[in-house]
Amino acid sequence: MADVARLAGVSAQTVSRVSNGYPGVTEETRQDVLAAMKQLGYRPNSAARALKRGEFRTIGVITFTLSTTGNVRTLEAIATSAAHEGYAVTLLPVAVPTQDEVRGAFSRLGELAVDAVIVIMEVHLLDAAALSLPPHVQVVVADSDAGDRYTVVDTDQAGGTRDAVDHLLGLGHRTVWHLAGPEGSFAAQRRADAWHAALTEAGCAAPPLVRGDWSAESGYRAGLALAAEDDCTAVFAANDQMALGLLRALHEKGRKVPDDVSVIGFDDIPEAGSFLPPLTTVHQDFAEVGRRCVEGVLRQVRQSAPGRGTTLVPTRLVPRHSTAPPPGR
Repeated sequence: MADVARLAGVSAQTVSRVSNGYPGVTEETRQDVLAAMKQLGYRPNSAARALKRGEFRTIGVITFTLSTTGNVRTLEAIATSAAHEGYAVTLLPVAVPTQDEVRGAFSRLGELAVDAVIVIMEVHLLDAAALSLPPHVQVVVADSDAGDRYTVVDTDQAGGTRDAVDHLLGLGHRTVWHLAGPEGSFAAQRRADAWHAALTEAGCAAPPLVRGDWSAESGYRAGLALAAEDDCTAVFAANDQMALGLLRALHEKGRKVPDDVSVIGFDDIPEAGSFLPPLTTVHQDFAEVGRRCVEGVLRQVRQSAPGRGTTLVPTRLVPRHSTAPPPGR
């Protein structure tokens, strides 16, 4: 820093202000300092900064899987939002969803020097009824049922599901079948519960629930069974990938979409508009989920206080061409 100051003809304090992006430096002086930094190959020492300020400007992220669309897009949004705030992200995948593995992940992140942690917890723990995190840790939990014990950010799963079911019932379908996600998933359970509740409130009988595992292949297998149900005229799939497999199965069995069977998904993946037919689906705002996760955890860091409560990010229905009134209506 002293070398940069000498070359630019300014004080070391001015170099520090430019390096840290602080105000109070004229644009001409800032450009002189930046030019000197470039000429000398100067880079701020992040370790020294951390010792001086007591912060590492790094957010740890714990996740149990990177195989689902929701987790990957949430992680991408967290990394983007963190970078916008001047923070880096350290990712720590956990192989098995157990309480001990979560504690071990927090311990490892502590050794890696992070300021706070975001847990993307899409599945139930295998060895505990509820999530229990180390005390005095600044943490936000995404996609969980941690309730008011922690700061939680989640998509409005129930609201999106109600919109999907109401859309199909509004078209004249007598009921809606549901292709659900895996039993261990919080999101899948919320969507299944909301589907059943929406049908009950509308006075419609709920058909037997059909279970998948988020993959297109599981949607295809389920679709072969649903195609054999003559009274099945509408299906709400818990995600777009399963809806894709369902579309293929219905096509192979001669059930036209949407003439014979209407199909609606959840997520609004980028490819949903290119399905055949283009898929009606529920849009999740993953970018907003990630932004609110980062916003929530940095608020705790800056206020040095834990947060509690759940924030739900709204969804919206995206009508396309895979839904229509039932045959004869």
